[in-house]
Amino acid sequence: MISTTNPNLPAPADLQRLGKALAALDAINSPDWEYRYYSYNPEWSENEQVLEMRDGEGDQMLVLFRPEGCVINGYVQEYDQPDLKQVTRGLPEVFDDFMFGEPVASLGTTFCLWYTPAHGWQHGVVENEDDGSEELLYIFDNEPATYAEWANEYYLEETDRRPLTPAAVAAVYRHEPLTKDKVLALNEETTDWTMLAADLQEIGYPYDFS
Repeated sequence: MISTTNPNLPAPADLQRLGKALAALDAINSPDWEYRYYSYNPEWSENEQVLEMRDGEGDQMLVLFRPEGCVINGYVQEYDQPDLKQVTRGLPEVFDDFMFGEPVASLGTTFCLWYTPAHGWQHGVVENEDDGSEELLYIFDNEPATYAEWANEYYLEETDRRPLTPAAVAAVYRHEPLTKDKVLALNEETTDWTMLAADLQEIGYPYDFS
């Protein structure tokens, strides 16, 4: 279990690699960006990169990576929003613009975690441990089977596609360069290699479709 009060999360560099892998996997499973859960923007702002999760129904998570560390903002709409000043108590000032500016201000916050090399993963005041963090952070367990199980339900239900296997997902988690064979092992219906290549370039994930 991963949650605000049990932040068994990878260090930022490993979380970045995982975030890029998740975004690459979603680009393969959903050519239509609108239906993807995970996306990665390596040029969010100067010295800032962002992993985004959105379920299309209002729940959303943003993970900001900076040289100083990273911060996670999560919003799950079925939970009450706590006092933002309380859940961010102790937050390093370098993350203030992100947590108190846009788009987080409009999105909302039900949980917040941050990491610095000096102190590791931390959180502010947690008045209610049932804050929705388990529902969004579970994917960060770094287990390929976790993504495969979720994707098979989300992307493949009511389709004729072959189920994703943990082994095929694991190759992406290891950041092995994607070849056409590796992609087809994940989604045999892939045809638009130019668009996928552009997506992978944007994410910053290695590939070789030659």
